[in-house]
Amino acid sequence: IAMPNIMESSTGWLVIQSILGQYGKEEGSKILKKLIENTGPHLESSGSGPLKKVESGEVSVGIGLRAQAVKSEQNGNPIHFIDPKEGNYSLVEAAAVVKKGGEKQQKAQKMVQTIQQYGRENLLKTYPVPLYQGEKVEKAHKPKHPKKWNERLTVELLEKHQDIFNNAKKQVENN
Repeated sequence: IAMPNIMESSTGWLVIQSILGQYGKEEGSKILKKLIENTGPHLESSGSGPLKKVESGEVSVGIGLRAQAVKSEQNGNPIHFIDPKEGNYSLVEAAAVVKKGGEKQQKAQKMVQTIQQYGRENLLKTYPVPLYQGEKVEKAHKPKHPKKWNERLTVELLEKHQDIFNNAKKQVENN
């Protein structure tokens, strides 16, 4: 098994969200520990690392971004993606403008509007996750079990999830 490390990859955070969202902290920590045990040296610093290892035949199972696995399978690589029943969380890009008034705020708002208006089409080719009204992706890119984290994704929440991961990893290293 190969999976991304939450300490080095935002995709790793999605994995932790899926596990904790479905099973809670106590059971999720046990599952995470077992995953880390079975990952061995294949705990990846890149979200695309697990898929690359599956494509090369280095591992049989890779946990990573769904969109990349769908594209890889569509390109004829000898893999098959599976939608986990725990659900698929998605990364989304964000842009914010702090309301301070003045010329800088107006320019920043124009920049965000430009990205939304002209950048989304190309971004959807790489990460086909529709966010805005009217955006469409092909059926293969629609997860069977889409999920949304119930609380705000904050730095504090990330740190909490990293602590859970690190505790599970320490337990594996100490055995």
